[in-house]
Amino acid sequence: MSRTVFVTVGTTTFHALTKTTSSRRLCKIFKTLGYNKLTLQTGRIDFDIEDSKVDDFTVEHFDYKNSIAEDIQGASLVISHAGAGSVLDVLGAGKPLLVVINEELQGNHQIELAHQLAMDGHLYYCTCGSLCEKLQSCDFSKLKPLPPGKPENFATFLDSALGFS
Repeated sequence: MSRTVFVTVGTTTFHALTKTTSSRRLCKIFKTLGYNKLTLQTGRIDFDIEDSKVDDFTVEHFDYKNSIAEDIQGASLVISHAGAGSVLDVLGAGKPLLVVINEELQGNHQIELAHQLAMDGHLYYCTCGSLCEKLQSCDFSKLKPLPPGKPENFATFLDSALGFS
């Protein structure tokens, strides 16, 4: 049975996440945890797959494509940057998620989103520096699914805000 880790940087460039997750050290940890494949959406960076070589462990990568929904669906675990779109896509698909905060961003609002969703039990988060330890200490079976959105709540709010109710 194939157990895949999918890593996405979204439409951004997050060199530290790509470099860390594709390191030989982390690929060995993935293998120890029972995964046998890593697929990376790398963004526009130079990527050397040979740096990731671990016996009986496959590493694939691509820079960008219009939809990563199939990659998310096929993954046993998703590791993502903290962009709201990527996070909500993964949680909406019901996949276990480990979010990695990009500490190089100015005025980083992403940590607030990750922190709140972690406090609510929907995901785990860390930085690139703590990724190895976090991955080994997480129990992804304890994560709670994100409840589906309720568009009617937004409509009620909008009606109220505009004075229609």
